[in-house]
Amino acid sequence: MDAQAGRRAAGTAARGLAVAAVALAAGIPLLVITVVSLALIPAAGVGLVLAPVALLSVRALADQQRTWAADWTGVEIARPYRPEPAGRSPWRRAAWVLGDPATWRDVLWLLVNIPVGFVLGLVPGACLVYGLEGIAVAPWLARISGYGWGPFWPLADYGISGTAATLVLAALLVLAGLPLAPALLRAHARFSRSLLAPTRDALERRVAHLATTREEAVDASAAELRRIERDLHDGAQARLVALSMNIGLAEELMRRDPETAARLLAEARQASGTALTELRDLVRGIHPPVLAERGLDGGVRALALSLPIPVDVSVELPGRPDAPVESAGYFAVAEALANVVKHSGAARAWVELDHDGRRLRAIVGDDGTGGAAVTPGGGLAGVERRLAAFDGTMAVTSPPGGPTIVTLELPCALSSPRTSPSSGTG
Repeated sequence: MDAQAGRRAAGTAARGLAVAAVALAAGIPLLVITVVSLALIPAAGVGLVLAPVALLSVRALADQQRTWAADWTGVEIARPYRPEPAGRSPWRRAAWVLGDPATWRDVLWLLVNIPVGFVLGLVPGACLVYGLEGIAVAPWLARISGYGWGPFWPLADYGISGTAATLVLAALLVLAGLPLAPALLRAHARFSRSLLAPTRDALERRVAHLATTREEAVDASAAELRRIERDLHDGAQARLVALSMNIGLAEELMRRDPETAARLLAEARQASGTALTELRDLVRGIHPPVLAERGLDGGVRALALSLPIPVDVSVELPGRPDAPVESAGYFAVAEALANVVKHSGAARAWVELDHDGRRLRAIVGDDGTGGAAVTPGGGLAGVERRLAAFDGTMAVTSPPGGPTIVTLELPCALSSPRTSPSSGTG
């Protein structure tokens, strides 16, 4: 085994020790806190506040294990949790956490992981540490006491040099620990996947959800194509046909009626400008150039500047999402802002964009009259369908009298880090 492979295996053993330490240092306290908080649920509802906090902490530990499993061993563990509901009510939050079957699988994993994670993580590291200790300590211990090291010094009673036997056995421990480390770490990752990954029922529900959102996305795409065809036929195409006819007529009139020909050419020039404007508007409706050039930050700021009311824009995005997600987020924000202008009677609005490491979140709010709701065939229903194709969610809070707050979330990763986030007023 070369030096590079040895360092890699030693690093894997160190990761195993981290798994063992977390299994005890974090697992035992979290398990105790979870059991106590669940036991307090009947006690005047105190547990309904404490239990979600404890169970979400268990979920965070499980997510950390998912990250380690993917980064360290290549074992991917999907997240099976139900989406977080809209609103911040503690009762709704408790029902969401306690009613999710994946929560109880997390608790079972936490319980079983205490012994399993400790043993699988500790064994390879212990072999390396104990073996290296023997190699380093045995000669000095033999020189001082005349014996070897650890459990092997009695070999000297059989005429075998305790130091030599200790060095050989310690080296064997080191050599055994090097391949054991990655193997046991993968075994722990697979054990975690057996409890933390989605169940068959969850996968079936997921497939059904994807089938539904796919149908809606296909229908939306077909409707968008029909809209583009209609706009082209009724707008730019009709103007271009009229333009061609005017130019042809002007050619015929050029010699015998120059004034009429000049007037027709002027109309043709005006029609060409109008057609070009309509084509540009159509392209912007498909994928705005500002979105491609400046990203979601610049696109939303351009939207804010185009509205007749002041819009505060705050953006904290360390990078850019993939183009389809970016486009979906842009048009969702655009529709929400359009509803503000059309229906809210607001004097001011605001948009907040951020990313928590897993999800892009956009909050669109206004100080209008409130009462907004998702109705079939409405603009917000279209936003919901657009986001569902990306596993996104939308929550609308709009009590009578306002304010109205629309929260949009899209699971995604970011790329192309920017130098710094920005915020400002549009």
